[in-house]
Amino acid sequence: MPTGVALRDVRQQLFEAAERVLLRDGANGLTSRAVTAEAGVAKGVLHRHFEDFDAFLAELAQERVARLEGQAAALRGSAGTGSVDGNLTEALIVLFDPVAVAMVGLVIFRDELRARLRQSRPAPGIPVLTDAAAMIAAYLNEECELGRIAADADVDALALSLIGAGHMLFAGREGVAPEPEEVGKVVNAVIADVVQRRLL
Repeated sequence: MPTGVALRDVRQQLFEAAERVLLRDGANGLTSRAVTAEAGVAKGVLHRHFEDFDAFLAELAQERVARLEGQAAALRGSAGTGSVDGNLTEALIVLFDPVAVAMVGLVIFRDELRARLRQSRPAPGIPVLTDAAAMIAAYLNEECELGRIAADADVDALALSLIGAGHMLFAGREGVAPEPEEVGKVVNAVIADVVQRRLL
């Protein structure tokens, strides 16, 4: 098997194992030994493919951020269709899946991981959440241009409010996600003003 294919398969296997360990045992339980045991590979495999464990975790987090790009494109594509609150509610539910919520906790928990992520993504704030806020802001900007929210809406502040509130809703629930109606209620509270002022 070509080296590139084998390497990619092993890396993906390790990433998937890390996500399972993170969900089951939390940030404290996520160690290189736990990951390789979960993946069913020799202990040295991880260190053959990554500089150290924090480098592995940084790539794991970056892969999660890369998934946001597809979600961001889909969300921007929904601008002008459905309802603004419905689109945002669905986006938050997809965004804050259990792995993403656990990943945010991991980034907050590990100082070295946060430092490594900031080397490649120097934006202020918490990596992953900052990228999610940018995704929401880009969508809101599209809706603003389409006239579905007030022209003077502060889309960056709205995005931060939605991401912060969304994280609070989904975090610490032990795998039990809030009901869509609960998410929608929060979304409506955040965007009510800019939707109403658009109608004036």
